[in-house]
Amino acid sequence: MELHNSQLLRFTTAGSVDDGKSTLIGRLLYDSKSIFEDQLSSIETTSKKKGHEGVDLALFTDGLRDEREQGITIDVAYRYFTTPKRKFIIADTPGHIQYTRNMVTGASTANAAIILIDARNGVIEQTKRHSFIASLLQIPHIIVCVNKMDLVEYSEKRFNEIVEEFEVISSKLMIKDVHFIPISALDGDNVVNRSENMPWFSGAPMLHTLETLHISSDINKVDARFPVQTVIRPQSDEHRDYRGYAGRLESGILRVGDDITVLPSGFTSKIKSINCFETNYQEAFAPMSVSITLENDIDISRGDMIVRSNNQPTCSQEFDVMICWLNNNSARPGAKYSIKHTSNDQKAIIKEVVYKMDINAIERNNEDKSINMNDICRVKIRTTKPLMIDEYRDNRMTGSIILVDDATNETVAAGMVI
Repeated sequence: MELHNSQLLRFTTAGSVDDGKSTLIGRLLYDSKSIFEDQLSSIETTSKKKGHEGVDLALFTDGLRDEREQGITIDVAYRYFTTPKRKFIIADTPGHIQYTRNMVTGASTANAAIILIDARNGVIEQTKRHSFIASLLQIPHIIVCVNKMDLVEYSEKRFNEIVEEFEVISSKLMIKDVHFIPISALDGDNVVNRSENMPWFSGAPMLHTLETLHISSDINKVDARFPVQTVIRPQSDEHRDYRGYAGRLESGILRVGDDITVLPSGFTSKIKSINCFETNYQEAFAPMSVSITLENDIDISRGDMIVRSNNQPTCSQEFDVMICWLNNNSARPGAKYSIKHTSNDQKAIIKEVVYKMDINAIERNNEDKSINMNDICRVKIRTTKPLMIDEYRDNRMTGSIILVDDATNETVAAGMVI
């Protein structure tokens, strides 16, 4: 099988501290033979030194934990592996409440989230919090892995109880596609290979589920949105009249001959050509990076957006955003921040805090209006110039923003347009 045609699936893992996330990822890499020989032998040696009988699977990701403790990497560890069917990027995020912002960072681009539940403890507060963040970030697919089934005698009854508990939460949240799998990460039951200890479970193991999730519909193919990153004007004799607008098509499809509108100016034209280096295309679809030329000479610069005339985003200077505050310093009411949205950079202020989420209870708190690190709040934002926005639930690309503190250049918040 050829690998270069295989789709890329990004997934994130979430679970509380001892639910076995590192062991699960270690088991996944070990059983799918995605570990280099030298890595494996060094881990076997370390396992022996620690007095373990077999291989301590958690060590595959724990090498990163030492780095975290020294403050080298941010607390999201990325791991890459490939099977003949797909390429994968795993974002391993920590479980504690003080790392809410890290989970938001790791999960923001994910197609799927694996939520681990300890079979002995069932659904706990952290499960609710992770599920809430997964639904807030509109992660399309959720795989609930009920781990440590070996410690509850592989009980089908216990598994069904946890499925029911989780369904109570997911009914309150906007979670579309949920899969439940009973596993033992330590022994490898239902991770890569089917479990002989749970013949009552007729579903697929976890890796097979990850390989077969239908992810091509996760990209919005309806709303064509092309934020211009730069204007290409070659100074050569051969291409003296060429004026191309380069960028990445964030969603939808554009074809040669389409009627387009340039926002925020509102000028209209038709697409004359779509190119990438020497190749000409009749159509481009997300997430291709291309250069587009138009029939008319219009003044277009970085931050403008080319869209289909009959399907346009909202142009607005004031809108509501759900933000996760990423910075140690609290938000200053009325302070100016830089707002980045696709290729557009503007200045913005947080005009009002509408409410704050109590993530553990999944309830709104209308009294507390301060914004501190790891808080998730709904705020009203006002920008100096209009942004071309869609709702985040319709379009994750044109519905997301970040806020940057100009004084320190730190990213202070990530937001989803409501």
